[in-house]
Amino acid sequence: AGFEADDIIGTLAKQAEKEDYTTYMVTPDKDFAQLVSENIFMYRPARMGNGIEIWGVPEVQEKFEIESPEQVIDYLGMMGDSVDNIPGLPGVGDKTAKKFLKQFGSMENLLDNLDQVQGKLKEKIEANKDLGVLSKKLATIITDVPVEFNAKDYELSTPDMEAATAIFEELEFRRIQENFRKIFSLSTKAAPTESTSASKPTTTPAAAQFDLFNPPPGQGTAVPESSRESQQSVIHHYQWVNSATGRRLLLEKLMRQNSVCFDTETTGLDALQAELVGIAFSWEQKKGYYLALPPERAAAQIILEGFRPFFENEEIEKIGHNLKYDLKVLLKYDLKVAGPLYDTMIAHYLINPDMRHNMDILAETYLNYSPQSITELIGKKGKNQGSMRDVPLDQQTQYAVEDADITLQLKHHFEKELAEADTTALFKTVELPLVQVLTDMEAEGINLNVKFLKELSKTLNADISILEKDIFEEVGETFNLASPKQLGVILFEKLKLVDKPKKTKTGQYSTAEDILSYLSKEHPIVAKILEWRSLQKLENTYVSALPNDLNPNTKRIHTVYNQAVAATGRLSSNNPNLQNIPIRTPRGQEVR
Repeated sequence: AGFEADDIIGTLAKQAEKEDYTTYMVTPDKDFAQLVSENIFMYRPARMGNGIEIWGVPEVQEKFEIESPEQVIDYLGMMGDSVDNIPGLPGVGDKTAKKFLKQFGSMENLLDNLDQVQGKLKEKIEANKDLGVLSKKLATIITDVPVEFNAKDYELSTPDMEAATAIFEELEFRRIQENFRKIFSLSTKAAPTESTSASKPTTTPAAAQFDLFNPPPGQGTAVPESSRESQQSVIHHYQWVNSATGRRLLLEKLMRQNSVCFDTETTGLDALQAELVGIAFSWEQKKGYYLALPPERAAAQIILEGFRPFFENEEIEKIGHNLKYDLKVLLKYDLKVAGPLYDTMIAHYLINPDMRHNMDILAETYLNYSPQSITELIGKKGKNQGSMRDVPLDQQTQYAVEDADITLQLKHHFEKELAEADTTALFKTVELPLVQVLTDMEAEGINLNVKFLKELSKTLNADISILEKDIFEEVGETFNLASPKQLGVILFEKLKLVDKPKKTKTGQYSTAEDILSYLSKEHPIVAKILEWRSLQKLENTYVSALPNDLNPNTKRIHTVYNQAVAATGRLSSNNPNLQNIPIRTPRGQEVR
């Protein structure tokens, strides 16, 4: 018998810690949070649009609302984990598990003090104490399996470049081959000799991890936060402009440039609803200006009129990061940006489509620089988040001009990378012109036939009711059709549609669409259930929801078309999502 990979990783991490190594467990699996200590960290790779995360003790404490990482075991034991077949305590979810840990500290203390738990939950836990004990045991990563940590086993050796190149060329892995060569040419130069190698190293993600699909160190690899530059460590000259004379001089300087990076600061993320607070400009590294604008729309419009010659100049290149947002904001103020465009977000999308394109992450990855976070100025997202309008002018200036400055630096970096990848022509002739097209499409919006959708909603709900009635009559009882658990019991216990029904990891019957589609060929009731699901989704996701997405001013839908999200190159949309409206059914076609 072998051993679980989790247990091997846990054992090696603990052994490495004993030998004074700082260890990073590269995994997105939250189970490993129980192993985190002062010397053991979780390195969570970028995925699903999120950036890299490194969890130390403080991050684990905040994430799970616990005092010690070891309590993650109790947390998982209480709420369970279907992926790892941990049943957990009945009726206990994320919030309840965190509440119990604050109150009792551990699974054992909870089970010993059930007199302090109220109502039916107490009865459920009382009847399943053994399940709680078992769940905690299943959630525990073993750290003493018979494997030994030997640092020499993990040293990067020089590969057979000729053999590797032959494989890469056969499979046409051009980008991997290029990065492979860069990695090992760098590692060969950096490899310490026996005489220069002294104490044990502290391994960090940047020093220890190479990725064939992303650029190697110096070509776009994340750098430890402690070694990054920031506003505090770099000499810079960021100035605000808040007078008529200053604005005149700024415009004169802008008109003398061939290329200028600009960045708008606004009161919100919805470009068509937000108000302009100011605009940052930079055309020289570490330098820039911030044009402050008054809150009154009419006064701001007068100031912006003075800068129309710059924005509408067809010779001056305009640089930005996610330019489409800035272009839409300026359109609200009757300013149509002209001239060549350069969008660093789109440039990076062509360079590395699988990576996140957030400016802060790109600055850290490519420039070894940590920009100021917006949360430092206005707080985290949510109902209590402030507005840039309320931030003091000097702080607005430092934040906004830094964004423009960093974007300018990224442009210079990405120009070389695009040229090396031979994608400059694609960038300039396809992607950049598309930015302006999508800007106009989003600003124009989509007309919505609300009257038609209201009538369709009535029809759909009537059809849904008829289907429900038919299904309940065939079954002989009413139940919650939207509940996979209740539906599974009806189909596989009461109706016994199959002899050996498939179950999920939590032990309940699977009613996934592929299973029901297969069964629908022989069982008419299943076909009705699938139709019911289809109509419900159409009604709840689109027919009833789309009218709520109308812009209050234009009475149109202004979805956002994402040019740099899908790695395949296709467009996607959000706010609202329009690309998933079904077209294979007559009803879906009606919505279209």
